[in-house]
This record gives sequence, structure tokens and C-alpha cells, in this order.
Amino acid sequence: DVDNASRQRTVGGWARVLRCRCKKRGDSAGGRRTGVDGCAEMLLGPMVCVEGVIGVLPCIDPRAKGQRRRGIGHVGTLVPPLGFGAVSDAAPSRLRIAIVGSGRVGAVLGAAWHRAGHRIVGATARSETSQLRADALLPGVRIADPSAVAADADLVLVAVPDPDLPGVVEELVESGSVGSGQFVVHPAGRYGLRVLQRATDVGAIPLAIHPALPLTGTTMDLERLSGAAFGVTAPEGMRTVAEALVVELGAEPVWVPEEARGRYHAALAFAANYAMTLVNSSLALLRDANTESPERLIGPLVRASVETALERGEGGQTGPISRADDATVAEHLALLSEQAPLVAQAYRALGLLTVDRLLDAGVLDTEQASRVLRSLEEAP
Repeated sequence: DVDNASRQRTVGGWARVLRCRCKKRGDSAGGRRTGVDGCAEMLLGPMVCVEGVIGVLPCIDPRAKGQRRRGIGHVGTLVPPLGFGAVSDAAPSRLRIAIVGSGRVGAVLGAAWHRAGHRIVGATARSETSQLRADALLPGVRIADPSAVAADADLVLVAVPDPDLPGVVEELVESGSVGSGQFVVHPAGRYGLRVLQRATDVGAIPLAIHPALPLTGTTMDLERLSGAAFGVTAPEGMRTVAEALVVELGAEPVWVPEEARGRYHAALAFAANYAMTLVNSSLALLRDANTESPERLIGPLVRASVETALERGEGGQTGPISRADDATVAEHLALLSEQAPLVAQAYRALGLLTVDRLLDAGVLDTEQASRVLRSLEEAP
């Protein structure tokens, strides 16, 4: 049952966004139940009802060959497998997508959406490297300035460096290239929807979808997107649109509230960026000590440590701090202070954090924690 009064703009041949009266009761609407938040009926044709919204996504003909997606958005539809040129002709409707910024993220997401059946109408490439990347991942796509490519699009992906994002959005709005009914999407982890406020003010629909994995800007990334997590932030009523766009990339959406974007990004940077620094610093220590094949030593150790942390939390911690071996901690710091002073500072800071977490988790008692803290604070 559809409330026509709530009909919104038809986007690039997609079914109109309509409000469903089912109120998440799971009322039958001529299709099958897909089980998303208590209200997700696959209607006949391209219409999809998810969380009370009908028609936000195309439905691929069930007779088409491909991989069945389950659990989010257009559940039960068929999505063609990855592989260059594997665009499904079975999709009855597609979005026209503009890529503003053919960097490591923008070009890859554009290529993945192309494979899902959408049309890439244009891209920007200001550097020679970006031009080469666009040629490789978006062959045949028109290269032009941001306002020219955005004007022809139903969805504009603004994939530029974080410091440039507010200015590029302002430029697109001032040029009249984005407006009512267009989706304006960014993949920056740092920002949520507020950075797109200028576009929202002129009627555009803001979405934030951040890939929680490092991308190289090569065709290898298209396979790596499969099963990867994306941090998703969207306005009320548009969450399922953002989530389904992620699913079409072959990835899994993870909801991040607007107010949590700062902590979300800091947590990911702390885990990923500093983990690489720790690994590379540890490898350097081993090389400086003339240790043979440091990668063979560190690789399995780090992988097992990450898996254990994910499975057991603080209870999986090993090493001198977890067993309150304050003498070893002091010895480590004395050696590192002499041979690698910056590493010693990081060792001390992470040691203090480790003691605090193990004390809270009950792995260390107060007396044990006090002994280790003295070693961390008093060692040279």
C-alpha cells in the first residue's frame, strides 16, 4: 500500500521513493519477506520496501546470473559477480554517477558501482596519476571539471582529500551543479553529514560511506571490497539507501551515528595507522640487531595477536605486563632508551595504556599494576 502524497523525485530511471503504510508490520505487498528491521518486502518489479521506504533501489531480475545478497537493503536480489565489464543488463534502472576525485578511493568505488550496473557519467582527474588511474579503472569515462560532471549525475561521489572536501562541496553548490534530489556522497572517515550541509541546504541528499580498509587505487581493490566494512552515516529515512549502495560494492555496511564519527575515525586510525608504525618499528629493531628474516618472526606473531584480541579481548593479552614482570619491562625500556629513544617513548605510553586496561579487566590486581607502573615511570 503506497502513499502517493509522499512521492519524491525519480532518480535516473529508478523507481520513485515512496512511503509504505506497512509501518514495519511486514504486510504482504505482492512480494517476499526479506527480514530487514521487521519491514522489508520485495515488491514486484524494481520496487523495494525497506524500513517503510519503497523504491529506493533497483531489483535485478531473478532470472539473471549472479550472486545472491542477503541481509541488507535489496535482500534477495541478484548482483553480478565482479570482473571487468560484468555490468548487468538485467537491472531495469541505474543511477548516473559522477566521480569528483579519481584518487585511490573514488576511482575504485566508481568502478565497483559500474560493475553493479550503474552508469559513470564523468570523473575529475587533476593530476597525471589520477588521469592514469581513471584510464585504468574508469575506461572511456569523460574527464571534466567538477561542476560539469556533477551536473549530469543523480549521485555525486566527492572523493577528495579531507581538507579539500568542504571547499569542493561549496564549489559544486555555487556552480549550481548539485541540487534538489541528487545524492551527494563522500567516503571520508573523518566527516559525517555536517560537511555536506551546503548541499543539503539546496535539497541534495547527503550520505557518508567510508571504506574501513586501505585502498591502493588499483584493480586489486575491486576484489578486496568483497566483505569489507564501510562506516555509514545517513539522514533519517535514507539509511537503507546508503547501506544498499555499500552492498552493491560487494561490501558490508556498519552504521555510525553522526555524533560518533570523530571517535569512529580516531579508533580506526589508531588501530590501522599506528599498527603499521608499530610493526615497521619492530621490524627495524630486528634488522638493526642483524636478526635473520624479521618478517617471518613478526608476521605470524602480529596476525595471531590481532585475532586473539578480537576473540578474547584483554583476556588474551600476553607478555611481561600481563604477568606483572616489572623487571623485564624496566630492562626493555633501558635498552630502547639507549638504542631507539622514540620507540622507548611509544613503549612507555602503550605500556601505561595496557596496565590501565588490564587493571580494569581484572587481569592485574592493584599491587601488580602498581609494580609495573613504577617500572614504566622510573625506567630511563
